[in-house]
Amino acid sequence: MVIGPNGEQMGIKSLKDAQTIANFAGLDLVLMNGSGTPAVGKIMDYNKFRYEKKKKQKEATKKQRETNKELKEYRLSPGIDTHDFDTRVRNAREYLEKGHKIRGFIRFKGRQMSHPELGREVLQKFAENLSDVSMVETAVKQEGRNMFIILAPKK
Repeated sequence: MVIGPNGEQMGIKSLKDAQTIANFAGLDLVLMNGSGTPAVGKIMDYNKFRYEKKKKQKEATKKQRETNKELKEYRLSPGIDTHDFDTRVRNAREYLEKGHKIRGFIRFKGRQMSHPELGREVLQKFAENLSDVSMVETAVKQEGRNMFIILAPKK
């Protein structure tokens, strides 16, 4: 079964006849459905077909990425310097504006475990600085040596 370049059905033709018609039109004969009886071939510009197919696929993955928002992690420390802290807040703000969730966490090392209040203060300050674009989804929690907070973007 051969389909013409404008979408019209040209009927059942032999492979040689279909290739001759495609060559005469200056186009390619592309097998659209080889498993059917009869096999379906279309006369078209194959490079244009590939380009459009790739473009559609790229658009589909872009839309899929928009629906699957990520959870971005920002690792802080109890003794984090102000510049490092401001940089993480700025980066987290960008992701929150894009619609992603943020997880700020602190891993206590060695003797830092004896002062968990320092880590709690850092995480609360992190949430305060982002309060204009986010809301606290999960309050500050401690699990073993880790302490974390989860922020979600405001609607």
